Formats: sequence, C-alpha cells, structure tokens
Amino acid sequence: MPKDESLARFRRVVAHALAQLESRRGEVNDLNVFPVADGDTGDNMAMTLHAVLDELDRLNGEPIDEIGREQVVAAVARAALLGARGNSGVILSQIVRGAAEELASRPGELIDPVLVAAAFAEAADAAYDSVSDPAEGTILTAMRAIARRLAHELAHMEKPRLEPGASAAEQDELLAEVLERALEAAKEAVQRGPEQLEVLREAGVVDAGAYGLTVIIAGVIAALRDDEGPEVEHELPPSRALHASEHDESEFRYCTNFAVTGEDLDGPSFVRPLEALGDSVMVVGDERTLRVHVHTDEPQRAKDLFAAHGTISREEIADMIEQTAAREARLEGGNGNGAAPADALCAVVAVAGGDGVLGLFEELGATLVDGGPTLNPSTAELSEAIAHAPGREVVLLPNSKDVKMAADSAAKLSDKQVEVVATTAPQQGLVALLAFDPARRSSVNARALERVIGELRCGGVAPAARDDKQGRFAAGAALAYEGDELLASGEPRDALAAAIERLAAGAEVLTCIAGSDAPLDRGAVEGLVPDGVELDYHDGGQPAWWWLLCAE
Repeated sequence: MPKDESLARFRRVVAHALAQLESRRGEVNDLNVFPVADGDTGDNMAMTLHAVLDELDRLNGEPIDEIGREQVVAAVARAALLGARGNSGVILSQIVRGAAEELASRPGELIDPVLVAAAFAEAADAAYDSVSDPAEGTILTAMRAIARRLAHELAHMEKPRLEPGASAAEQDELLAEVLERALEAAKEAVQRGPEQLEVLREAGVVDAGAYGLTVIIAGVIAALRDDEGPEVEHELPPSRALHASEHDESEFRYCTNFAVTGEDLDGPSFVRPLEALGDSVMVVGDERTLRVHVHTDEPQRAKDLFAAHGTISREEIADMIEQTAAREARLEGGNGNGAAPADALCAVVAVAGGDGVLGLFEELGATLVDGGPTLNPSTAELSEAIAHAPGREVVLLPNSKDVKMAADSAAKLSDKQVEVVATTAPQQGLVALLAFDPARRSSVNARALERVIGELRCGGVAPAARDDKQGRFAAGAALAYEGDELLASGEPRDALAAAIERLAAGAEVLTCIAGSDAPLDRGAVEGLVPDGVELDYHDGGQPAWWWLLCAE
C-alpha cells in the first residue's frame, strides 16, 4: 500500500525542524537559565519532536483510507504530549496540540496563511494555559508575538488563501512566506526577552525555549523550500558560572515527569495537591491522558496522587543538582578530556603533521588533528576534534587546500559555531594563530586571523617525487615554491636560497620549520637569511617538505 503523500510532506517538515534543532541542541541547552539552570531545554524540545516524528512513521504504515486529518492531528498531539519532558518539552507539546486542534477543526480547508495564523493563535493560547504562572520574555511571549504578527500581516498579504486545486509547490511556497514573517516576529521576541525577564538580563542570555522555537521554525521553512532555510544567529551562553543569587533556582531537587492514562481524568484538580509537594507544576492533557511535570523532593508522593485514577507511565526523574553542576562544568570549559580555562569561549582545531609541528600547535593551545603524511584527515576526525575542543565556539584551521572541503562539512555538522579559516599550509596557520584570543567569539577571531594571513608570504622547499614531464627537473631535485609558484629547482642549498630571497624581501621575521629529512642544518639556513630579518627556526619533523617558510 503506498504511503499518504500528505503525510510524507508533513513528515519531511517535522524531520527538517528536528534536524535543525538537533544541530543547535547543545547551544539551546547552554542558554537555559530559566526557570532552573539545569541545561536541558534543547534535549526536552528535541524529545517532543522525536515523539511526533515516530508517530508519523507509525501512521504512514496504515491504509490511506483509515487516515484523515482529524485522526492524524489527534495522534500527533497525543504523541507530543507523551513524549514531552521538562517545562520546555511540555510547553512545546501544548503548542503542537493547540495548532493541531485548530487544523483538525477545519476539515476540507487547505492549509494556507489564514489557517496557519489561526493555528498559531490557538497554539499560543494553549501554551499560556499550560503554565500556572506565565513569565514574559520566554517561549510564551514568542508564540504570542507570532500570533499577533500573523493576524496583522494577513490583511496585507496578496494571497492569504489558496484556491482549491492548488499544487503542493504553491502551497509550500505560500506557507514558507507566512512562516518567514512568523520567524521574524519570534526573533524580535527573543531579543526583547532580557528586557522582560530579569534572570535573562543578569545572565546575559536570551531565553532558551524561545530561541529553540526560532530554530524549529527555520527548519520548517527549509523543508518547504528544499534549501538550507533562513539563518538564525547563534546565541552565546552565560560568560561565567551562574550562582543561586543570580537566577531563579528551584528549592526542590528532582524534575519529575510522567504520563497518566485513564478515564474521566480531571487535570486541574491535581494542580493544588502537586503544588503542596513542589513547584513548576504543569498538568496538561485531556480526560484520557495527562502529562505531569513537577519539581519536588518527593517524586513518589507526586505519583501516588494519581495511583487511584489511572496508569502511570513514561516516567522521567532527573536530579537537577547534578544537571546544574554538569552544565556549569561544561560552560566553564570542561569537556571530559581535561579542563580548559573558564574564559575559553573559543577554541582552535588545527590539522598538522610531524611531531614538531604538532607540538608547536599544541603549545599555542590548539586541539590537534594529526593529518598523517598526506595531511588529509576525514570529516569524521575533524568533527570529533571539534566536539572535544575546550570552547563553546571553534576556529578550524585546515592548513591545506585539500582539507578545506572536509573542514567545511565538519563545521556544518557541528552543534557548535565553527568558523573555518582557509589556511593553506601549517606554517601559515601557526603564524596566524598568534592573533587568536580564546575570550573572543569565533567570528571575531576568524577575521583577526584572516587579516594576518593577508600579510603573510608562504612557501617552502621539497624534493621532487618524480621526473618533470616538461624536463625541468629530475626526481629528487630540490623544488622551491612561493605558494603554488615554482621558483627554482636544483641543489637543496640553491633552492632554499631562492625561496628565502623571494619570501624574506622586505620582511621582518622569517619562520622556518625544518622537516624530518632536511639536508641542511640550522647553521646553513641562518647563513642564507638576509641581514635585518629575524629567523624563527623550528624542527617540525614533517614529511614531504624539507623546509616550510613563512615571512611576516
């Protein structure tokens, strides 16, 4: 039996939204300071979307004539509810439920801007209703801002409704257009958040849930347009550890989540008894299924309140003290492989080869990727180094033209913000790295390193691996280069002299890194350096190149 095409499209949208969120999950976690700085907002929102995606996969295996819009949205809403965990996950599940119920209430209508606007309005109301004490500056405010913006924008849209028979491509493009307006409203709400909520302002962050919402919407737009979608700027986590006096802190230890299934369940009647056991109480759902969230020291007593009314399942009990400690350790630079300075906002990942060259990069604080004799690591190796680098953002130095493509791929795959600085040789990366500051953002560091690179002249001397087809040199001859330009060939001393003469002209410092089989010693190299030029000499141990040269 073929799959329902409309379900396949819906699944594609959810899958893209989840992929976008997964790519920023760590970033969303690090922003989490409200209502408790336990660093799990990204995890909780992702779990809700995973539950929705799993349900769509299940539904799409059923016969088409047994699936209708009402059945689909009801199943999706219930899946989101059961998959939700934590404040952010439960709120997101209610956003899904509110939107789904509005879509189900209009059978026969194509999903167009009018219906989307109504769905966001219903979702915003459902989100606010799920929280006993709504706080402005959060995901709730972002949802309300979207609903208001879309209500206003509908009056100015050329085509707010779709005609019967509109193609899937027409529908996707119109929905993408209206969601771009929703995204702009959400982004503005995110940036206003610190003005509305003191804990955000004191920590110097935006609300994690609201930011996560913008990431999700951008993913939906990407799916509708079958491209990378609109850009969502990365947000920095707190620049230092948070302490109890600086943010809202639950006095209770366990974040307790569970589902209750039964008959004639009265969710509101359980709120007050739960509030007697803890705070951050949320009881959402319907007469047959409830999702419960509470911060308490007595999880079992919370579950006992429901024992006589239904079956308890989907239990998740997290120790918020442990979560908060782990989050603070992560933000202070700990990565499980050794501590980093508390101010290590940004780290460097560098590709290199040769024990001496690797050691030089290590002395400058870089996380190393050993490229081996060919200086050609895989994307997976680069991704692993980025993940373990002791910084919340990363500057990646490929140090070879051949590594640039893999570096770009690894940067896209990372949930950290990664800037690839297109260094083409190890000596270039080493000299540029002197301008790096771990307390600056990756984008700022990247610009600083690129400015240095623009003022460098790089080259080197290497033995020819084979005879030249044009007859210019034989295998084993010394070849002198500036960049990709062949300057000279012949004996090692003559080739090195030609390279130094070209590179050192007008320079103040000449860096020379000697390879493992360099045929001349340091004294011989020093004798070729012009007067007035300082020689910075190192034993690099790299294969292939006898000398790597860089002039400043």
